[in-house]
Formats: sequence, structure tokens, C-alpha cells
Amino acid sequence: MLGWINLLSAWAVPVMITFIPLYAYFKRVPVYESFVDGAKDGFSTAIGIIPHLVGMMVAISVFRASGALDFFVGWMTPLLESLRVPPEVLPLGILRPLTGTGSLAFTTDLIKTYGPDSMIGRIASTVQGSTDTTLYVLTVYFGAVGIKNGRYALKVGLFSDIIGFIAAICVCLLLFS
Repeated sequence: MLGWINLLSAWAVPVMITFIPLYAYFKRVPVYESFVDGAKDGFSTAIGIIPHLVGMMVAISVFRASGALDFFVGWMTPLLESLRVPPEVLPLGILRPLTGTGSLAFTTDLIKTYGPDSMIGRIASTVQGSTDTTLYVLTVYFGAVGIKNGRYALKVGLFSDIIGFIAAICVCLLLFS
């Protein structure tokens, strides 16, 4: 079974790269012109989201540099330790909805410090896979298409991040304790 999965993984991208232009050719779609039009649209979208990205990065930097993150972690440490949750993973739960790159860098640092097979490394890895960068997604994608009121999307996204964070911790504590 694993051999078939590896074979499928190895051939999936080359087959798609070959199949899509061939399909377009047989449907008489001008492939190159369509590609260029898409690239033009993509470029204008990229230029349009730059202000949103800069604003998000500045907000994250201010949050970390102000000491607010460290203060919150210190305040929550007694509660987390009583629940057998390593307090070292709390900043990941806070950073993950804000920034994918920042949370990945934090996870990498946790794994380098504590090891991939430690409880902290396992929880961090599971959190990375079970939560999303909600505020980044809302900022960039909603900004790109001009949505001004993402009120319900924000609530649902942050709620799902909290549930994903808690579930990742519970699953790791159940499976690896």
C-alpha cells in the first residue's frame, strides 16, 4: 500500500502538468494567452494585498516587541501546569492565528530546543497541522476581494483555532502520555 502511495505522490504533479495543457489544447483554449491573462490578474492582486500584509506584519511585531505575549504566557503558566499542558506551547496557540511563518519559526525553535519526540515537539507539530492562520487569511484574501465586514468569518475562524489548539493538546496528551 505504501508503495502505491509513494508512486502516486511521485507522479501526481508531472501528470497534472502534462494533462492540463493537453486538455486545454483539445478544447481549443489558447493556453499561453490564458496563462498570461492569469499572470496579469495575479500581479495586480499581489500589488493590492501589499498594504494588508504590511499592516499585519507591523501589528504582529508590536504585539511581540511590547512584551504582551510574554506577559500573557507568564500569567497563564500556573493554570497550564495544573492541566499538564507545557506552557512553552501557548505562544504557538497565540501566534498561529496571526502568522504562518512566525508560528512555523516558533515551532521549529521548539523542536530544536526540546526535540521532535518530546511532548512539546509533538504538541507543536500537531497544532501546526490542526489550526490555520485566520487573521492572515482574513486580512489578505478579504482585502484582495474588497470584503469590508468579515465579522462572522473572524468569530468562526478564531473559534476553530481555539478548538484545534485544545484538541491538538488533548490528542497528544492522550496518545503520548
